[in-house]
Amino acid sequence: MPASRSETLSLREGRRLGFAEYGAPGGAPGFYFHGHPGSRLEAELADEVAAEAGIRIIALDRPGYGLSAFQPHRTILDWPQDVKEVANILGLERFSVLGSSGGGPYALACARELPERVTSAGVISGVGPYNARGATRGMRWQNRVGFQVGALFPPLARLIMWSMERQVRRSPERMLDAIARAMSPTDAEIALRPNVRRTLAAVIAEAFRQGSRGAALDVVLLGRPWGFRLEEISPRVYLWQGEADVLVPVSMGRHLAAAIPNCQATFFPGEGHLLFVDHMAEIVQVFTAAPDSETRGSSGGNS
Repeated sequence: MPASRSETLSLREGRRLGFAEYGAPGGAPGFYFHGHPGSRLEAELADEVAAEAGIRIIALDRPGYGLSAFQPHRTILDWPQDVKEVANILGLERFSVLGSSGGGPYALACARELPERVTSAGVISGVGPYNARGATRGMRWQNRVGFQVGALFPPLARLIMWSMERQVRRSPERMLDAIARAMSPTDAEIALRPNVRRTLAAVIAEAFRQGSRGAALDVVLLGRPWGFRLEEISPRVYLWQGEADVLVPVSMGRHLAAAIPNCQATFFPGEGHLLFVDHMAEIVQVFTAAPDSETRGSSGGNS
């Protein structure tokens, strides 16, 4: 990705927030929220298809990741205010939001808090509430224990993310290999593709640019109650979930789909956490979906 496409801006309180733009500069605007741990560079995987579709993607670093300053004591519901302020600075009145994995709850928070600004929301392999019945069924035990226990004991979350940061600094590629081994076979094949591997290695290295505090706080926030009810979300929500995902299991996707009032869900048999790589062309259409539009891009799975 050209370095010139990554920028920072200052919010009213003086905090720095980093972002990168992809796709068509004058296209329909949408915000992209990265996974955990992740960074704005994830959206590079959508650059080509977004440009072809005439869509402008603004990918943000959450506080403590990449170019964004750490924000102690933040909550998930603080994020919509950051997004609103960025949209105001960029002159965007209406926009879509799309969150992948750990970015999913942040997209849902924006839909809940900014219904007058958010045209539609998308969630790709998105984390669901850990306190929902059966939510972690099918999740690899390391993720389940890390988030559930880390949410209760933040020092453990800090230790886990500090250890990951050390491994990433030694070799992002080796860390990526370890993550791929923990995924489904389908995901492992995708992660080994040269272009995907190159991007994901850059993403995870950038995630820890400032250290591990941002990632550690995300563990706590994602593992605890989010501060809002899914039933309170009014904009249209599109959801894509792989049924073979072991990082964010299909049980979480089904809970989200059942609880969100206006949700169009697509489940992909045999696919895993990285399904967005092969389905980005249809997923990126969420950026132009109107709140009351008909379903788009729902082929390939069972709703």
